Amino acid sequence: MTIYMCAVFGWIYDEAAGLLDHGIAPGTLWANVPANWRCPECNVGKADFVMCEV
Repeated sequence: MTIYMCAVFGWIYDEAAGLLDHGIAPGTLWANVPANWRCPECNVGKADFVMCEV
């Protein structure tokens, strides 16, 4: 599992944790997060996230 960070706000999406409040189950790979999904903090799209080493 990998984490992705919003390059604008610094918010983290953790594949292992998912995002239940947004209907994304734990274990959901970044590639399987809907293309129209937006950062819950600053509303940027997936293109503005970067993969981070844990």
